[in-house]
Amino acid sequence: MSKPRIGFIGLGLMGSAMVGRLQDCGYSLTVLGNVSRPNIDAAVERGAVEAANARELAAASDIVMLCVGTSDEVEARMLGDDGVIAGLNPDAVVIDFGTSLPESTKKLGAMVAEKQAVMLDAPLGRTPSHGREGKLNIMGAGDRDTFDRVKPVLDDLGENVFHLGPLGSGHTIKLINNFFAMTTATAMSEAFAVADAAGIPRQQLYDVVSAGPLHSGMMDFVKAYCVDGDPNQLAFAVRNANKDVGYYARMTGDLGFESLVSEGPRKLLGSATDQGHGDIMVPQLIDFLKARK
Repeated sequence: MSKPRIGFIGLGLMGSAMVGRLQDCGYSLTVLGNVSRPNIDAAVERGAVEAANARELAAASDIVMLCVGTSDEVEARMLGDDGVIAGLNPDAVVIDFGTSLPESTKKLGAMVAEKQAVMLDAPLGRTPSHGREGKLNIMGAGDRDTFDRVKPVLDDLGENVFHLGPLGSGHTIKLINNFFAMTTATAMSEAFAVADAAGIPRQQLYDVVSAGPLHSGMMDFVKAYCVDGDPNQLAFAVRNANKDVGYYARMTGDLGFESLVSEGPRKLLGSATDQGHGDIMVPQLIDFLKARK
């Protein structure tokens, strides 16, 4: 059986890694950039075709994949006369790999269905290096038969590929995951900053806290910078963390649930972003905290 034709929108760090992996696996790709021109050029050099717009890309594809930063960016690529939906073929599949608002995903899914196509959400875990190696965690959701149909492609991209329920479930779980993760990361950053203020060596704080039930991978990511000076163990920008925790709060509001716990992380991440520190990595928040005391 021939491999499906894939259209890929958004060749940033993660998207370009995934495109490279798909090309390694022999898929025919049509691509459309979101920001980075060099990554488009690299994909085209390896045989990808660059589309003029999202409608043209969709018309050339059996599966359309999006890996962009926000729900607004997804909607901008999906809607309008030159959007994905305008060009969809019957039985095509649209997969949103980003971290998006579930309500936006459901709205777009209904519009895709009107074109006799299907939308899945499939947010990602792990890093671009995992994407290049086909070892992502993929949190898939949507119509189960469609998911099973495209799972061989997802298996080429991911080591752990989940089906989590109806459309929007993947984005819901990803936002809960990122809220939990950023709550831990911001709390640990503040803990190290308070230790500095009290004259307690950061290593001593880590040794004591990590010996108990609070020890976690996220704690070790933050410690990697705060103690060891390496910010890249958690290579997640403050700007993206701020967006995700903000989306989590919007999602809980849509569910009629007031999120109290997210207020602290949102305040810290939002302040850092508003003051020009959105591009630093999350573990580097300790420097922002110390500068503002």
